[in-house]
Amino acid sequence: MEYRKVGKWGLKVSELSLGTWVTFANQLDLENAKLLVKKAFESGVNFIDCAEAYASGMAEAMLGEILKYYKRSDWVISTKIFWGGSGPNEKGLSRKHLLEGTWASLKRLQLDYVDLLYCHRPDPEVPMEEIVWTMDQIVRSGLALYWGTSEWSAEQIEQAHQIAERYNCIPPIVEQPQYNLLVRERVEKEYLPLYEKYGMGLTTYSPLASGVLSGKYNKGIPEDSRLGRFEMIRKWMQERGILSEKTFAKLEKLQTVADQLGCTLAQLSIAWCLKNPRVSSVILGASKIEQFEENIKAIEVKEKLTDDVMKQIDQILSE
Repeated sequence: MEYRKVGKWGLKVSELSLGTWVTFANQLDLENAKLLVKKAFESGVNFIDCAEAYASGMAEAMLGEILKYYKRSDWVISTKIFWGGSGPNEKGLSRKHLLEGTWASLKRLQLDYVDLLYCHRPDPEVPMEEIVWTMDQIVRSGLALYWGTSEWSAEQIEQAHQIAERYNCIPPIVEQPQYNLLVRERVEKEYLPLYEKYGMGLTTYSPLASGVLSGKYNKGIPEDSRLGRFEMIRKWMQERGILSEKTFAKLEKLQTVADQLGCTLAQLSIAWCLKNPRVSSVILGASKIEQFEENIKAIEVKEKLTDDVMKQIDQILSE
């Protein structure tokens, strides 16, 4: 396992990390989640990502129970604030919700602080000054060690940095975007000016595009799969044309590349994400230990992705 710095900053995270979205408290009960975290830890994973919105806070509560069995400094723990409830002040990035949401998350996690705290989405209803001032206070007070953003535009991140510099506030150091073989634009083009300018890190999610890049949906959507169980995810992907015949035709060709390398399509897809030097950590979402054990082998596949293989993959994707 390689441990990468988050951008230019001192924090080091495992190149593969564990996510909790739609798995903890949905697909995994406490005992199975505990076994999964143990397996991840034994495999060298030191970073677990969560959010107040995941299973309406139950994912954080479950993770909090599990972390009691480990030394705090062994882990990098992150959570995200935006969707905390249905009340008018229980969502978004107002000063009120950022602080109350953080306090509530820490209580569920049974932690004094998180290592990374993300603004889970941009909030056009709140002045950027209010967001930056509040995140600065959260970090300076020790509730979080660093802060970042998730699915913000480059323009919004730039604005946050400018305000942080103007008012001598602590800036965001990391962005958490979706990144995979089918979703590349934001990471590879839109954010390009920000990496050198601000030393921004990336903790990317959905390396398998909710399972599409594992090949499991090539012949339909099984009822017990993620797309079968979560209509919201399925609709989102259908609207963006990801579940199309064109995509599945590309997957067949990518499967041939995987076969040549002696790996699964899922391992190839994750290893491809790891090849991007801008990526600090790739977040894995596993509902079974066997699935995690298979996917973590992407670390070995990474070394097989030569420049020629990467060009071959790019050619397939551009067709």
